[in-house]
Amino acid sequence: MFYSFAASPLGELLLAGCETKLRAIRFPEPGNGGPGVAAAPDAEWRRRDDIFATAKTQLAEYFAGQRRSFSLELAPDATPFQAEVLRALRAIPYGETRSYGELARSIGRPRAVRAVGGANARNPLPIVIPCHRVVGTDGRLTGFGGGLPAKRFLLGLEQRA
Repeated sequence: MFYSFAASPLGELLLAGCETKLRAIRFPEPGNGGPGVAAAPDAEWRRRDDIFATAKTQLAEYFAGQRRSFSLELAPDATPFQAEVLRALRAIPYGETRSYGELARSIGRPRAVRAVGGANARNPLPIVIPCHRVVGTDGRLTGFGGGLPAKRFLLGLEQRA
């Protein structure tokens, strides 16, 4: 696996993948009350900045409000159920939100709300696969791998555009 870092308003994002497909995005690790520090790559990964140029460009365009969807080759590590949830996440339009219940119903599993929440939480490609667009039934912001301030920022970015 290869990795690189991408600058973002949320701090340095860790990008990981093979030579042709993006497999993971990791948010900065929270600091001691201060800004986060870049997430560390796994020990066996090798740095290759060149193969992530397109992903970095598209992320920069997204953060600049110039991109609403991503056209990257993705290879998330996911079970069949998780892959189904990830496909449903990609179908949530830019600037809109869905509840976990709505997401469960959209995949034909209305009683699987908790399982959908778990699959959402394990999304290896946040931002590109927009798990930040999922909120509680009452519209409240709920857990997010990058932290609730990051989720609030991403939703605000999309609503302003």
